[in-house]
Amino acid sequence: MASSPVVTGRRTEKLDVRVSRTAKTKLQAAATASHRSMSDFVLESALARAEETLVERRTFGLDAEAWTAFQAALNAPVRPLPRLRALLHEPGFFDAASARPTKRKAR
Repeated sequence: MASSPVVTGRRTEKLDVRVSRTAKTKLQAAATASHRSMSDFVLESALARAEETLVERRTFGLDAEAWTAFQAALNAPVRPLPRLRALLHEPGFFDAASARPTKRKAR
């Protein structure tokens, strides 16, 4: 497996992880079996899992019918959404309290 620039680049940051004795023993055994230091093994394993996680969020596959529907949705004219427009023009929760309209219960 070729090392990526992230793994082989200069390491200037520190990451501390607390693990159980069992977990540490297992990681050390895996690192030894793959002829890597514990640090390299854990870093490479964590980065590989991070890449898998991020790829799942960047790409998705569609069949021809779904792709056509997706393109149609992207190319469709913008629909007016008056409730959304009104919401976006309201002061937010963290805006100044004086700018927010107060709601009082009728008695």
